[in-house]
Amino acid sequence: MSDFKAIDALLESAPDPAPLPPAEERRSLREDVGLSRAQVARALGVSPSTLGGWESGRDPSGEARERYAYFLRQAQEKISARAAVAEAAPEAEPAPSPAPEADGDEDQAELAEPRPCVLCGQPARFEVAGYPQHLDPADCTAAVATAPAAPAPAPTAEAPAAEEPPAPRRRSAQRGAGGGVRVAPVGRRVQPADGPDPIATAVTEALAKHSGDIEAATKALVKRAIPDAMALLDHTRKGGRYDVVAHPWLPDILHKQSARGSDEIWEARPKWTRSELPPGAHEVTSLDINGAYLSALKTWLPLGKLEHSTGSHHDRRRSGFYLITPPEWEHGAVLPNPLGSRDEPGPVWIGEPTLRQLLRLADKYHLCDPPEIHESWTSGATETLLEKFRITLRDARDKAIADGDEVTLEYVKAMYSKFVSTLGESNFNREIYRTDWMHLIRSQAFANLWMKAYRAYDEGLTVVRAMGTDELHVIGDWRAVFPEGRSVAEVKVKDVYTVGADEET
Repeated sequence: MSDFKAIDALLESAPDPAPLPPAEERRSLREDVGLSRAQVARALGVSPSTLGGWESGRDPSGEARERYAYFLRQAQEKISARAAVAEAAPEAEPAPSPAPEADGDEDQAELAEPRPCVLCGQPARFEVAGYPQHLDPADCTAAVATAPAAPAPAPTAEAPAAEEPPAPRRRSAQRGAGGGVRVAPVGRRVQPADGPDPIATAVTEALAKHSGDIEAATKALVKRAIPDAMALLDHTRKGGRYDVVAHPWLPDILHKQSARGSDEIWEARPKWTRSELPPGAHEVTSLDINGAYLSALKTWLPLGKLEHSTGSHHDRRRSGFYLITPPEWEHGAVLPNPLGSRDEPGPVWIGEPTLRQLLRLADKYHLCDPPEIHESWTSGATETLLEKFRITLRDARDKAIADGDEVTLEYVKAMYSKFVSTLGESNFNREIYRTDWMHLIRSQAFANLWMKAYRAYDEGLTVVRAMGTDELHVIGDWRAVFPEGRSVAEVKVKDVYTVGADEET
């Protein structure tokens, strides 16, 4: 009985989680008190994407839940008090409506004091993407200065056309603002193009903190790669067309069946070695595919809630997961199976990249039959959701290689590899939980390696091995097929070895 008393005492001492309103009310409460997502996220000590996940249905835990529940209670009390005042004085002017939030409202915030607009230099009350700016173009003298003039009325018989005066020289909208501001298109807005580089800034600060000790600075940067990658994702998503839901609802096929088990998705990871080579000695080159996960960030990712459907239809505008019966693969002696090394027979859940590859191999290359689709979980998708994130990391990687900057190179490599590996059920990344994205990005990396193996085979090389995301072993003049180097579009030699031997030796 003592054991039961201990359990009862433990349960009695366990705190009850703070109650939260339904998900559909949380965003309304924030908007009704006139606060942007960025403002509330800063006050709660989380990222805007995390707050977006809470507003979409995910519940926080621990201290974060207590803080969020307190904010929502206070917001509700403020709204109720405002309504009571309005009822007591119906003739009073209504409270000012909250400032409109732009697409991806996490990048807009109200300033405590007006600051010069980044476009026109006049006082502005809001900041967009971290820069003071007028929300209404009519308030911005830069917009007024560049607005097209109204068309002149057409000439009539009573009023002949007057001689057109010479066009006046346009004055700079930045006059008196200390020079022009370079801008770059971002989503539906523009933003200054010469802002600080977060990657270069982090490296400079780490080197300064560790007195130029390259090894210590690299170790510190790699250790913080996950939170820095999430901050960079938020930075590159500012002004984006689509919101990133950090913690969406996911179907059971994407949840682990046990603590140490796995979910039901098959990623088609290559693990293949050619079973037989012609007689004699063969020089094999092991090629390393650069930036495999970085390249795979360009893949079709679902935007909304995954929806279930049955039947064999495949909509290329959507992305997700499909239960298929795989086709037979008859080329295993010379090429790996595009579905990976799978021994179990029968239907299997695969991701969008694997399905698209199987359909391409069936329809374009005629190497197999199309897979039979039974059901799916998909959503509307885009191939460019992480494009700015990918390009920022790629450019930093290329610059680091050109400059011989191994500190930045290791930092950037850790950012994109750990970003992918911690998107699922990870204790190292609580900012975003996208098991669906993790599977799709990994599957895309595996599909990319398979296509390189096929290209080598198609160009006359002998493919000996394909492993994981970045290991391809071939026999033959591989430099005639793949460019050599360290950039993402190139390959480098990992090893050269000999297989087999002449009978005389």
